[in-house]
Amino acid sequence: MLTLTRRSLVLAAAAAPFAARAQGWPSGIVRIVVPFPPGGSVDAIARMVQPGLQQRLNATVLIENRPGGSGSIGTAAVARAAPDGNTWLFVFDTHAVNPVLIPNLSYDSQKDLDPVLLIGTAPNVLATHPSRPYRSLADVIAAARARPRAVTYATVGAGSLGHLTMVLLSKRAGVDLVHVPYRGGGPAINDAIAGHVDLIIASTALLNAHLQGGTLRPLVQTGLKRQASLADLPTADESGFSGFQSLAWWGVYGPAGTPKPILERFRGELTAALKDERVAKQIAETQQITATLGGPDELRAFFDEQLRTWGTVVRENAIKSDT
Repeated sequence: MLTLTRRSLVLAAAAAPFAARAQGWPSGIVRIVVPFPPGGSVDAIARMVQPGLQQRLNATVLIENRPGGSGSIGTAAVARAAPDGNTWLFVFDTHAVNPVLIPNLSYDSQKDLDPVLLIGTAPNVLATHPSRPYRSLADVIAAARARPRAVTYATVGAGSLGHLTMVLLSKRAGVDLVHVPYRGGGPAINDAIAGHVDLIIASTALLNAHLQGGTLRPLVQTGLKRQASLADLPTADESGFSGFQSLAWWGVYGPAGTPKPILERFRGELTAALKDERVAKQIAETQQITATLGGPDELRAFFDEQLRTWGTVVRENAIKSDT
């Protein structure tokens, strides 16, 4: 015999509106919050899937750019949003760095957001201007040992994954490089191809066109396996740094408490949109992303591992954000 307690009645009453909402979803405009300016890889992916999502959901899907704070401002807005399936968040690798890099973050990444989908990953690439003498990571390390604090490298910002990658790599190599942070990929690339800095580190998504065009020379990639488009470029693991890995990544979240049926349907339709032949080709060739399309459990485990890895680097090296 089923016994109804006051608590069970309260919980059932609270869940009822969400259950009804899940059955009728979507019933309004669906927003995808991109916590970065237009033109970056996160924005590009969101706009690639927008038409397919609109068709599959039979609803208007709007892309809302809310940049600032290395993605934390837009993320905070989603963390505060109603968990009704009308607001979703597309993130970049900064999502796993911000909790340890930004003091007094207004949300808890693990409690205030529900993981939906791990879209994919891409290695970072260390590259140089063709006029520089470096042909490999070993050449960079040798130059840095000969001239401490003389070799410079550009990143998209202090505390970015590229910055943390070079800090960790430099410590393992026992060298001291000079970090030159920029506010975004565009300014960093401009100075790299102009030869104002010796090196640049960024994801393949950001550097690919310049590597293919010859305006930058790749030296090493940071995945454990070689990227298909960079099959001749050795990894850091192959270059004497056993087990070294640094991956840019892209993921999707919703506000905590989003009803599971809504979350699962959105994940399914988004996955289908990403598998569309045209979109999948752009993801692989233009963005240089290896699609993972992992579900909530995979994204949660991946995020936790990234948070542990890069949180340690931030704390041990007293790295501060420039935001």
